[in-house]
Amino acid sequence: MYPKRLAILVGGGPAPGINSVISAATIRAILSGAEVIGIRDGFKWLMQGNIDNIIPLNIETVSRIHFRGGSYLGIARDNPTKNKKFLENTISSLLRLNVDKLITIGGDDTAFSAYKIEEVANGRIQVAHVPKTIDNDLDLPHGTVTFGYQTARHIGVEIVKNIMTDAHTTTRWYFVVTMGRKAGHLALGTGKSAGATLTLIPEEFPEKIPLSQLIDILAGAIIKRKSYGREDGVAIIAEGLIDKLDPHAFDELVNIEKDEHDNLRFAEINFGEILKYHVQKRLEQFNLKTTIVAKNIGYELRCADPIPFDMEYCRDLGYMAAKFLYDGGNGALVSMQEGKFVPMYFKEILDPKTKKMRIRMVDIKSESYHVAFRYMLRLNSDDFNDPHELAKYAATVGISLDEFEKQFKYLVDKGDSFDLQSIVPPTKKKVETKKG
Repeated sequence: MYPKRLAILVGGGPAPGINSVISAATIRAILSGAEVIGIRDGFKWLMQGNIDNIIPLNIETVSRIHFRGGSYLGIARDNPTKNKKFLENTISSLLRLNVDKLITIGGDDTAFSAYKIEEVANGRIQVAHVPKTIDNDLDLPHGTVTFGYQTARHIGVEIVKNIMTDAHTTTRWYFVVTMGRKAGHLALGTGKSAGATLTLIPEEFPEKIPLSQLIDILAGAIIKRKSYGREDGVAIIAEGLIDKLDPHAFDELVNIEKDEHDNLRFAEINFGEILKYHVQKRLEQFNLKTTIVAKNIGYELRCADPIPFDMEYCRDLGYMAAKFLYDGGNGALVSMQEGKFVPMYFKEILDPKTKKMRIRMVDIKSESYHVAFRYMLRLNSDDFNDPHELAKYAATVGISLDEFEKQFKYLVDKGDSFDLQSIVPPTKKKVETKKG
């Protein structure tokens, strides 16, 4: 009789800290007398009935992998829940490998796959899921971050800091598009920490908007900046804004691929270049010429070596995932809340409509967001209430005050209604015009 095994696999996209989870879970399980195997490339091979792609894990091989980015086991987005046969193959493959305990590491799609495996296995396989995403958009309580986010933000800030210096040195604008499929946590965290000129996130817009509105927000920021004598700036733009645009915004783009979970591959849309082209065209209407560089950051962040925060955090998560299973636990997401382990059971946390984990969005009514917004340099309601400021902007583009209001005031009529004065004193207004 072969011994029962713990298996570990990684699904979705990379995030700093994966190897820390693998290492801690492996060591904890082995110290409990277990045999541990790693499954290569997520569910890719298991769902095909292939059980050859495994890696024996032991303390010697994993004890120092927590320093490294990437995934020691590889990673894949293959989805075993798309087809009943795939799901059956996955469970059958695990049982053939004598696996009775499974730790999955991934985002909301992988969490749903873990939930279905636990449900269909019906007690034959205990399952624990460790949530990861640099997007920080899984609905963990008490503001608990998802692992990988802090490292991604840290590396992102270093990149943006250098870009800001380049922008100022070369007198140009950068449109920096960051990852974040639904929520703007990574974009806002990066932009606010670095002191970027402005940051645009999908949460600002409760409904679909035309592409022209994004163009005018960016063009308005460039005009405002120029009126203060600065020709440079850096705008951080969350890729999730693509989902907020009118469905016809990209009609000219065809055959945009989707991944195994039916998510649009945002990388197939060169969002930054599209914005660059249209903003430059908009500024040309005022005989203004601005050099704009579009840059995506995301792939540089996903496989970075984790910072100490994520190393420590992920070792807690991996250890507790293994302990939970060997203490008889099953069917839960592993979370650390205020330093304490709290299992979040699949049936309690999955959205009853989508059958996936709920998405955590940026709370734009929070003081934290208000502070970020206040330090952005972009057109706001104060500008349209101050005839002196408005006169500068209108003169910069060579049109009348009335015409400037006609073309740009709609940007703040529905939004920008925060009680910002209660958060940042009015004297801070001049500070924002001097920042990077």
